[in-house]
Amino acid sequence: MAHFSASFDCCPSVKNILLLDSEGKRVAVKYFSDDWPTNGAKLGFEKNVFIKTLKTNARMEAEIALLENNIVAYKFVQDLHLFVTGGENENELVLTGVLQGFFDAITLLLRNNVEKREALENLDLIFLCIDEIVDQGIILEMDGSVIAEKVAIHSMESGGAPLTEQTLSQALATAREQITKTLLK
Repeated sequence: MAHFSASFDCCPSVKNILLLDSEGKRVAVKYFSDDWPTNGAKLGFEKNVFIKTLKTNARMEAEIALLENNIVAYKFVQDLHLFVTGGENENELVLTGVLQGFFDAITLLLRNNVEKREALENLDLIFLCIDEIVDQGIILEMDGSVIAEKVAIHSMESGGAPLTEQTLSQALATAREQITKTLLK
């Protein structure tokens, strides 16, 4: 009988999504690969990826690095470092698309206040974002507004209060304005 892993040869896949703070400490992480079988191995990888990328300038555009036979797409925002890791044969553009979708979704959900304190206060939304983007390593969605909308719906369905006083359509309109402004700069 064949052994099936989390990734299929025909589909792009992600090994992990990491959200670390400016000191390399975990804010939110999720692994979809057993390449790092222990918590110690995961922490070691997180430390390596943080140190290797620390001196780069990934503030405006996503950057790509090869680390331990993995492609890592990453971006820094305020005091947060976002990483998406795939195998060495994955398409960098796909990994960058996943990273951008994650960034766009949390930007919408955190009302453009993408920083550690706000992320920690909304960890449930961050993890819901990750779950909407990737399932067992397989990429489900890369459009940040679609991800944020699904997370908002899940959040309201689970009995939680609405994200804020704004309706989702108002929040998405505000976020679109902000994204448009940054693209036109």
